Amino acid sequence: MDKEKTRDEEKQQKDTSFDLNDYTIIKEGEAEILMHSKNQVFYNKTQVNNRDMSIAVLRTFISQRKLEHESMLDRRVKTGPKVPDKSVSEMEPPADSVQYNGKSNDGYELLEEMSSDEPCSISGAPTRNLQGKDREELKPARVLEALSASGLRALRYAREVEGIGQVVALDNDKVSVEACRRNIRFNGAVACSKLESHLADARVYMLTHPKEFDVVDLDPYGSPSLFLDSAVQSVADGGILMCTATDLAVLCGGNGEVCYSKYGSYPLRGKYCHEMALRILLACIESHANRYKRYIVPVLSVQMDFYVRVFVRIYSSASAMKNTPLKLSYVYQCTGCDSFHLQPVGRTISKDNRLRYHPGFGPAVPQECSDCGKKFNMGGPIWSAPIHDQEWVAAVLADVKSMKEWYPAYDRICAVLTAISEELPDVPLFLSLHNISATLKCTSPSAVMFHSAVINAGYRISGTHMNPLGLKTDAPMHTIWDIMRCWVKNHPVKAQPSNQAGSVILAKEPVLQANFAQAVASLSKAQAKKVARFLPNPERHWGPKLRAGRQITGKHVSLLGTKAVNAFSSFEDSDEPAAKRKRTEDPDSNGGDTLY
Repeated sequence: MDKEKTRDEEKQQKDTSFDLNDYTIIKEGEAEILMHSKNQVFYNKTQVNNRDMSIAVLRTFISQRKLEHESMLDRRVKTGPKVPDKSVSEMEPPADSVQYNGKSNDGYELLEEMSSDEPCSISGAPTRNLQGKDREELKPARVLEALSASGLRALRYAREVEGIGQVVALDNDKVSVEACRRNIRFNGAVACSKLESHLADARVYMLTHPKEFDVVDLDPYGSPSLFLDSAVQSVADGGILMCTATDLAVLCGGNGEVCYSKYGSYPLRGKYCHEMALRILLACIESHANRYKRYIVPVLSVQMDFYVRVFVRIYSSASAMKNTPLKLSYVYQCTGCDSFHLQPVGRTISKDNRLRYHPGFGPAVPQECSDCGKKFNMGGPIWSAPIHDQEWVAAVLADVKSMKEWYPAYDRICAVLTAISEELPDVPLFLSLHNISATLKCTSPSAVMFHSAVINAGYRISGTHMNPLGLKTDAPMHTIWDIMRCWVKNHPVKAQPSNQAGSVILAKEPVLQANFAQAVASLSKAQAKKVARFLPNPERHWGPKLRAGRQITGKHVSLLGTKAVNAFSSFEDSDEPAAKRKRTEDPDSNGGDTLY
């Protein structure tokens, strides 16, 4: 596609039937939106990272969708039409999956009209017999943005991602829908032909359009828990659900009881809290999907800025759904040291050539920590299976690098994807090297030295994209503490009270003699090439913004910055005393980036 030629054609076709003097034009990627100066419709510049990452994943999904469809057709040609594939596969749901032909397998009444015009699912595997060559064609993907606000995300999908046939943007606010439609017209013919905006409750719309969309995007202001039940029903078999949660104060343990009421899991406050937030969200989505004989396969899970974002594919299979307890675990976190242990919810045994499902063995830990003697807190259940598909991550990263000019936040998303590509995929949660050292009141070994000691002991170790000091390893906790005991012997610490966790740990002799000689794999490929993985925020006040319609006042300086607050105040005919308006001055003490 000739990018410059397309831009010129679009400019000629734009609808400018409204007064542009009342609006500010905001350009992101190939899309342009008109924003009123009074915060009428929500827009957050910070979410450019979110939108770029979503576009990158969506491009990979479109490519993968096409490959899977071709593979399915080849398999059908080989096996013949009379013998359906009854194996549990990601491409073709089994016979016992939910079928929308008037009634589901559970007997719930469904909309009759959906059976006549239901679009092709991602797998291209219809629930009825194939009739004609048109049934074998892969239809362009349909995308639903459930909470569109200004429509910027939907516009970028429609204009920047090839292979999308239709984008439906929803919002329950009349002003937002008007703004979205105005922005669609402003972006010209391509946007008008692909994108439509509706004033509707997203939950009702998704419930009344089961399995109609290949892509469903949820990016609410706060928790997505209200939308998950309807979202998992609206995604076609093999489709992808992209979901954001910005309520990290809840998910990271600030309000555990609220988290349990919204997500069905209890969070723990540890250095791994952001990864636990991701895993709680995944467990919640899986729980909703299971109610409709569906299950999820995560392809990418990201924590950036002030939110978590997951990309999961959804399939229908009553038999595969039985594996859910094997993917969930409870977490036991020691209150004295950094030791944590996982307790799987379920297990399987093979008997008479049959796989049987049983409750998990427990308890995974004694009443007191074997390392420091303190009690445990219990959290969860969380998703303990892999949260990334490394092949997908590699494909997304390669696509981003090949189309650098299409991503406004290229540096940031490339850095995050690079860090994710080097994570151990099968190790839940992580340790913090500084926290471990703080428990023992000792100086911290360098990351390279600690990595080398773990590798030399015969275990695997990697970093994590959520914390520059995070360590993901399959080494048991007693091995980690043995390595630190050996380190402290060479770097003595001051005497501490005998009842402290660090003193109890150091009182034991190490069973393992750690070898701190630098190992070959102690540096990742990115580290060896000095590739940036953790970048600073591009500007001050890079964080969440106010809800649309909320009045901006001087108390929002630390969140929005002086420039934004004063710009809004200039449009207000306020009788506020001058003494109060002084609060909008930017105090140095309140500077810095607000992430939560």
